[in-house]
Amino acid sequence: MISTAIRLARVGSGSELAAAAVIGLGYPCIMLAALIPNLWIFAAAVAATYVADQHLHQRGSYLINRLGKVRAGLSIRFLVRQLLLILLLARMQLAEQTIFYVTIASLLLFYGLQAPHGALVTLVRLRRKMPVVTRNIDLGTLRIPSAPSRRLLNRSAEKMLHLDIFGFAGVLIAVQSGKDLFGYVGLGLTVALAIAYVAALLPYLRRNRRVPATDTVLQCVDEWLREYRPTTVLYFSGSRDSAYQVNMWLDTMKQVEGRPLIVLRERHIVGQLGPTSVPVLCVPSATHLMNMDLSTVRVALYAANVGKNIHLLRVPTMKHVFIGHGDSDKVASINPFSKVYDEVWSAGRAGRDRYALADVGVRDEDIVEVGRPQLAPIQTWSGTPKNPVPTVLYAPTWEGWDDNPGNTSILLAGENIVRRLLEAQEPVRVLYKPHPFTGTRSPQAKAVHARITAMVEAAAAERATDARWAKDAAELQAEQSAAKAELARIEVRLGELGAKGMGKAKPTGKDEAETSRDALADPAREAELAQLKDEWNAAYWRSFGWWEHRVITGAEPRLYDCFNESDGMVSDISSVVSDFIASGKPYAVTDSAELGVEEFRQQNTAVRAAVILSNSAAQLDELLAAITGGESADPLADARRELKAYLLGPDEPASIVQFNDAVRALAAKSEARNQGVAQRMGVEVAAAAAEPSDSAPEVTGDPNGSDPNGSDLTGSQSADVDSTVAG
Repeated sequence: MISTAIRLARVGSGSELAAAAVIGLGYPCIMLAALIPNLWIFAAAVAATYVADQHLHQRGSYLINRLGKVRAGLSIRFLVRQLLLILLLARMQLAEQTIFYVTIASLLLFYGLQAPHGALVTLVRLRRKMPVVTRNIDLGTLRIPSAPSRRLLNRSAEKMLHLDIFGFAGVLIAVQSGKDLFGYVGLGLTVALAIAYVAALLPYLRRNRRVPATDTVLQCVDEWLREYRPTTVLYFSGSRDSAYQVNMWLDTMKQVEGRPLIVLRERHIVGQLGPTSVPVLCVPSATHLMNMDLSTVRVALYAANVGKNIHLLRVPTMKHVFIGHGDSDKVASINPFSKVYDEVWSAGRAGRDRYALADVGVRDEDIVEVGRPQLAPIQTWSGTPKNPVPTVLYAPTWEGWDDNPGNTSILLAGENIVRRLLEAQEPVRVLYKPHPFTGTRSPQAKAVHARITAMVEAAAAERATDARWAKDAAELQAEQSAAKAELARIEVRLGELGAKGMGKAKPTGKDEAETSRDALADPAREAELAQLKDEWNAAYWRSFGWWEHRVITGAEPRLYDCFNESDGMVSDISSVVSDFIASGKPYAVTDSAELGVEEFRQQNTAVRAAVILSNSAAQLDELLAAITGGESADPLADARRELKAYLLGPDEPASIVQFNDAVRALAAKSEARNQGVAQRMGVEVAAAAAEPSDSAPEVTGDPNGSDPNGSDLTGSQSADVDSTVAG
């Protein structure tokens, strides 16, 4: 019943539900106590609502936003409480006393201070907001001032309103003791602190405390771009939950030849971006992006098909490539939108054939096979289980945007898969790592995920007391304790380095402007982070027994780390399957839509070497036999090797070499195109010189379109030329 209430109320825990109940019941109790009147009940109910309110704010509860939508927002809740204090005084026959009028005047003055306080906080934040957010880009010439203390701006409205606690306490003590001085002191302290809070914000409105103007910042960025001269851009736009789609390309961008640049469109992605030494430029405004000097960029890479891609696709001086965020048989991998790119890069031959069969307008000559550089960390299977107990990873994808039963196995087969693995005749260790989006759209998927999590955790608790592993547990106890201590040490250091998703990152107190100013490339820090993450991963797997089940959510351990730890996998039609094939290990895929084995294999390339599961998961014994029985019990081993080459391309040359070759070849095409346009532009300009025109584009530098410093034509110039030639 409690879990149902939590789900319906959309709160994260029972404590949030209890806090919401306290607020819901507390205010009627305060009103009743004021009417009776009863000072002690009033004080207790007021204290309870303060504590409950504070708890919901600290947890960032969804209910806080909902209360505001139903006219019960933060300010209203505090105002109602203050009005009920006035009612209490009146009901206690104090309406003609000085304390009554002083309380009213003080609370009115305090409430009046909310407006200038809110206005100042808003102004300070707006004037600290830059048109771009950067990492690894030197903006030293801007002289960005330091940000206000987090204590002033973080949850500022809540802090300001809670200053009335002193007034409440003083007045209630005055009523109980009969000494009005306590009330005057408490009310005076509330008003004085509120005035001090407002006064503390005023200095940050001075010109020397503001960030430079928008034009100044953009000019500085353009100067940096002209100096850095980026050649390859990774462009990304997405929701808060989609940062993994760009993070998977960070290591590849670091290894790309030339001068790479990462361009983001949403501020929230910057905070979720993994560590990288590649320059990062977040440009939320389309106007700012389209006016930015990206004239040296020759190749633009796109990790997702989103509407904002058009803001860079319009630039003709660079070639545009869809690289995606995974290679699979999902419909997303044959999106007709891919026609807008100059090229589509796939891992292997399968991607090319997929587009040919789909017939969505992507030409075969525009598809380039580049392998999957991200798969380098995946270890090849030795042919036998890593530990005495085989490990099976269940990594279902999410429910998707529609209710197609083939989107995910979690809805119809998830519980059956996990139950059969947990109840297998021979012991199996289960690792459950769901897609980060699981349950974000479908409440049913969220509920099933919760049940699977409960199943795995219950089985893990039962196995912890199983006598079969008591001896192993005793032998590994010292090693596990050392690993846990190592994890704690590493997480502390990762927190100090500000690593996302690992340990508890120390708050920096910096806003976006300060972060852009200070977040310069630090190769030593990046190398330490990479080493610490590898050490963390190794310590994580040593910190518990090789027979213990685990539910793994969040960014760490990484999916590929789970691949390396497991001996087989169960998943759905997604890039997870294509990536896992790189390991050569047995795997199973669920035919959730019940197409039938032959049709399912016909429609989905990645399952041609898989054990096909029905929604009952009855075929899991075949997967377990392939994992533990050697080659004689693994009839699909040869098929997996052939499928790996078909899906992911050849092992030699290395994928990053193939990727760089593709970048180099496309950059050469881009350069050739721009040179041709420059030559035509020179002819047009020569003709225009005899008959001046305000609309004629201005060209400086050599006739090939390069300025004396080697800069190429800007995108807008080339666009003008193209339109002239076309006309």
